[in-house]
Amino acid sequence: MSERLTVFKTYKLFVGGKFPRSESGRVYEVTDSKGNWLANAPQSSRKDARDAVVAARKAVGGWSGATAYNRGQVLYRVAEMLEGRKDQFVREVADAEGLSKAKAAAVVDAAIDRWVWYAGWTDKIGQITGSTNPVAGPFFNVSATEPTGVVAVLAPQESSFLGLVSVIAPAIATGNTVVVVASEKAPLPALSLGEVLATSDVPGGVVNILSGRTAEMAPTLASHQDVNAIDLAGADADFAKELEIAAADNLKRVLRPRPADWTADPGTERMTAFLETRTVWHPTGSLGAGGSSY
Repeated sequence: MSERLTVFKTYKLFVGGKFPRSESGRVYEVTDSKGNWLANAPQSSRKDARDAVVAARKAVGGWSGATAYNRGQVLYRVAEMLEGRKDQFVREVADAEGLSKAKAAAVVDAAIDRWVWYAGWTDKIGQITGSTNPVAGPFFNVSATEPTGVVAVLAPQESSFLGLVSVIAPAIATGNTVVVVASEKAPLPALSLGEVLATSDVPGGVVNILSGRTAEMAPTLASHQDVNAIDLAGADADFAKELEIAAADNLKRVLRPRPADWTADPGTERMTAFLETRTVWHPTGSLGAGGSSY
């Protein structure tokens, strides 16, 4: 029997629920922590970034309009699918971050658990962000939160999978759609995550994943007039300042980068960062001739 040839995996972008190559046709070499070649990843262009924003915008209405309970079910389904492909992600994370198999397995387990954690928050976050406000007058005054819209996310550069999940999951849990620029030097776990999302009931366009040069795509996303917010987790201080200035043109919400321990309890900050507050006033009225109010 002749020796079998290795079938190399072709990594592609994940945009609008589909798997395109970069429109530019470019790729770049991805290596492991020791410099050994792993794969050729698509090198996204500014056009790819704009296409991803279009896909994210189309998905906003359906995703934000879904019930919070349904979004939780979808996020939990992502965790289920990741559990079934755990070995693949352990291998990719170990290669990307130079970890032992045991440490990489712990990282993947934590990432799966994080999907479950955010799945549980989808129908609860409104309870801690909304309120009934006391007013001096015969009115009900109620504040409730709603999604910001399209969020651009620069994924952490060093934490190729747990950090990635920690910035995607909170944004979509609250009804936003995202355009994610994966870790430049370690994009393979992110691109493989796209394959999981495509089979996890996540509607096309809710999550769009790009790989390539962060410095090439980030300015386009920061200045894009149809992007409502940007998470700068994967940018250094100087680059983040440039992007924040560009984001000010259409008053984007900006989540600034800061040192992060991705293994720690994430809290609710990344969910509340991309929520808008809407306040409704309504007269209390009166019941009957006695003038009692309700």
